[in-house]
Order: sequence, then C-alpha cells, then structure tokens
Amino acid sequence: MVNLVIKIKHNANLTEALNKAVIIANFGIHNRNKLSSANVKKVGLPSAISNQILRKYGRNKKCKHINPKHIKLVATSQSIKTVDNVITIVPLKLTIINQSKYNISKVNQIELDHTYSYVCFTVEDKPQQTVQNYIGVDLNATSHCAVLANPKTGKILKLGKQAPHIHKKYKVLRSHLQKKKLFKKLKQTKGKESRIVRDINHKISKKIVDYCIKNNSGIKLEKLTNISKNKKNNKAFRYTLNSWSYYQLGQMICYKAQLQGIPVQYINPFNTSKTCSKCGNIGNRKGKLFKCCNCKHTDHADVNAGFNIATSVKIICAKKGIGANGCTDKPKRQSCRKTLSVGTSEPPML
Repeated sequence: MVNLVIKIKHNANLTEALNKAVIIANFGIHNRNKLSSANVKKVGLPSAISNQILRKYGRNKKCKHINPKHIKLVATSQSIKTVDNVITIVPLKLTIINQSKYNISKVNQIELDHTYSYVCFTVEDKPQQTVQNYIGVDLNATSHCAVLANPKTGKILKLGKQAPHIHKKYKVLRSHLQKKKLFKKLKQTKGKESRIVRDINHKISKKIVDYCIKNNSGIKLEKLTNISKNKKNNKAFRYTLNSWSYYQLGQMICYKAQLQGIPVQYINPFNTSKTCSKCGNIGNRKGKLFKCCNCKHTDHADVNAGFNIATSVKIICAKKGIGANGCTDKPKRQSCRKTLSVGTSEPPML
C-alpha cells in the first residue's frame, strides 16, 4: 500500500474557521501544558478540528510563532466519511467531490486552507508482475539526472538534463541576494528551486515507470548512502552533491513502480561506472568518458554504468512492499543500440 496526497479545490468559505484556527494555534504555542479542546471551547471551532491544531503546534517545541497564511484546518479519519468518491468532513459539514483518477475508499487525513483541501489516502498496490528483464537506472549529480539502460534492446533514455542548470542558476542568484542582504528573497528563491527540482523528479520517475510498463521490465537502482560525507571532494563539487536530490528521485521511482506492480531492486554501487559493461574488467574513467583497457570498449560513463546496474547480481535489497522476484530470462547486451533524448514536458503523476 502507498500513501498519496492530492489537492482538490473545495469551493467553500472557510475564512471564519481559519481565523479561529489561528487563535487556537497561538494558544497551543503559549500554553503547551493545556493541549485539550476543552481549554479553547469558547473559540467556537469543533473539538475534533481544534484538538488536531493544538497537537500540531503545541507539541512542536521548535515552533515559537506562526504565520496566519500557513494555518490549515486538520481533520482525521474519524471525522471523515467517504461514499462513492464523495468526501464529507462531518465537523465542518463540508462535502468535497473527488475528481482525481484515484478511487478513494478511505481517507487518512485532510488539511484545508482558503482554497484547497489536501487529501491523504491509501492506494492498494497492483499485483506484482513477473518481468522479462530489468533496466538499470544510473542517478547522477551532473549532466542528466537519470540514465536508463535496457540491456535487452540496447536502448538508452537520458532524462533531466536541465536540473544541474537550475541549481547553478539559483546558486548565482542566491550569491547576489546574500551580498545585498535580501534574506527574505533569499529564502523564497530556495523554496522555488526545490519546487522546480521536485517537479522535474516527478516527470523523470513517471517516464521511467511508463517505459517499464511498456517493456515489461523491472527496475534496478544503486543503493547510494553517505555520498555527501566524502571529504575527498573539492569545494565546488561538494555543493553539487549537497544539492543533488537522488533520494527524492529514488523514492518517487519506487512508489510509482509499486503502484503499478513493478519490482524494484537495489544493487551494490561499487565500481559500476568503472567496470566495462562488455567484458567486465576495470577500465579508466575520465569525466564522462569510459575506456576499457582490456577490450578497448569506449562509452559514455553514465551509459556504461546503466548497463552494469541492469545486469548486476549484487542485489542488496528490494524496496519495502516490492518483491525481488526473478526475471523470466537474463538478456545479454546487444552491440547495436539507439540513444533517445527524452524531455520532461509531461505533467507529474499527481
């Protein structure tokens, strides 16, 4: 099962209720030992809603003050009824019609602001497929975010080339804002950068999963841990590593694959980009160029790594909820392959 959050427009006037929520949130921050709805009964917000607001802000000891624009009404599953994709929040007497592609049978939680409701619900996984082969996905901090390699057909997909340029653009912009001491604008640009990169990662992961559905393939990823803690990297590259959202992209690939019943496996990343995908010997890598000392095979380093990941048998684990069932066959890499450069013009999955 996978927990998802979708945004639905509720078309209701919640100004009065949200103003009351601000009062209750402030009370919770300044009275952390009185987190009971009985203490804010006079405010007039239903106890099921006020209780959640008190817990959210009163138990968060790091929260010293709140921005009224960020306050949301919170309703849990006990206060929500769902019948035929019609969601009813009982304490607020508010009805929301689900217009998404998901059939929602049970809602875990809903948060509401002036315009939208953010619905958290659980989606059942599809039965896991028995795949014919695995594709390797090499995640990168520079150049393309993900390089997909299919050893059965020899095809390659290069995705997310614009992400490094986005990081570089906002790094320069933040440097200028820092010198001018425009700290509020500085914070806004950081948030905008993260939203753009998250959207890119959504589109990349959707492309990868759609490709696997079409080709009846599973996914193999590298188990990347503690990369940013390597002290051998120079200062410029450390910034690239720290801004690299490989974990977020990996999680997006996994949950979208899980929804479609596609198996995902993690492999040992040791020497995947230095091993020759043709003969299996260690070669020389310089930048993005790989050259084998044994068979003289020359290739793009990320492409070479993608094929090594796909054919690797050093499986560390399968993603939680996703089995590591075997393939029906183990394809050999073909000498002829096509390179496809894929953009990210499609909308994200959610």
